[in-house]
Amino acid sequence: MKIIISPDSFKGTLSAVEVAKSMQQGILDVNPSIETIILPVADGGEGTLDSLIASTGGQYFSTEVLDPIGRDIQAQYGVLGDKETCVIEMAQASGIMLLQDHEKNPEFATTYGTGQLIKAALDRGFRKFIIGIGGSATNDAGIGMLKALGVRFIKEDGSDLEDGISSLMELTAIDISGLDERLIGAIFTIACDVDNPFIGERGATAIFGPQKGVQDYQITHFDNCLKHFADIIEQQFAIRLHDYQGAGAAGGLGGALIAFLNGTFHAGIDIVIDAVQLQDHLAAAQLVITGEGKSDLQTLHGKAPLGVAKAAALAHVEAVLLSGDIDSMAKPALQNYFSVVETLVDEEITTEQAMREPAYFIRLKTKQIFELYIQKGDD
Repeated sequence: MKIIISPDSFKGTLSAVEVAKSMQQGILDVNPSIETIILPVADGGEGTLDSLIASTGGQYFSTEVLDPIGRDIQAQYGVLGDKETCVIEMAQASGIMLLQDHEKNPEFATTYGTGQLIKAALDRGFRKFIIGIGGSATNDAGIGMLKALGVRFIKEDGSDLEDGISSLMELTAIDISGLDERLIGAIFTIACDVDNPFIGERGATAIFGPQKGVQDYQITHFDNCLKHFADIIEQQFAIRLHDYQGAGAAGGLGGALIAFLNGTFHAGIDIVIDAVQLQDHLAAAQLVITGEGKSDLQTLHGKAPLGVAKAAALAHVEAVLLSGDIDSMAKPALQNYFSVVETLVDEEITTEQAMREPAYFIRLKTKQIFELYIQKGDD
């Protein structure tokens, strides 16, 4: 028997790789002779880098960059096992996970460090990129990233724009003559699981701003700043970001990647599934197990476990879902995709216990699931 183990991370507790290893232990507790293949997955947010490197036998690199509020930090990027596809997770340099609540500063939080990661990768000779843009701390429309890559933002008097979102209202021209020439011909695939436009009621600021520290009274102002930026881009380059699906991802970074780096959007989980060659591995498998920290109605809209289940269905392979918690409202719909839908938290295991010892309970629950699976097969 061959089983594919492809979970996402259990956010706040274990990485996707750690979850997969715990699931593997549970399976081998039932029968040590079972063949298991670990292919951790992600949907473009935090953990995408680790999942892709682990699943493809890739390599990490580290470089010094600025974090969202301008501090020097070490950030990682990587290359897949193919030795040519570079993976950059913007959260490594510009992620909200890098800040304490009191440090959130949406007026000045910058994606400059993400630009530095791209530049470091260019220095190593990479020209093919997967950019995961989930988990950002920024609302700067990607201006920080573009500055790091040589773009100038100019005021009416010819001087450079000051830092801060509010200064965007003074923008009159964008000078791309200094944009790193190594980007010519580079390929940028944007791994993203949201389709929000650049501005408006569903835009970068209105939907994602509050979690980054944007106050209610700032939303309209910040949105107007991004609108002015989009207006200038449209006037100069005939590219309309305002209502472009996905342009609002990562505080507008999606829009910057589209307009200036010719980026193309793809569902994060689809990129990961393709990169780890999940479909090929499923061809000889009897079962796949996946999971995430919490499964809910959002899981049905592009999250990693659903992508795994759809890939399994194409290969006529049974899929199992084991998540930390599962919203009761979503369970009936999830059962359309998974033969088993199970949660760590139940009548005997509390949320506190599951959070305290996630690896132990994932192993235990996986063992129980596969004992029943094998018993069912014997009947």
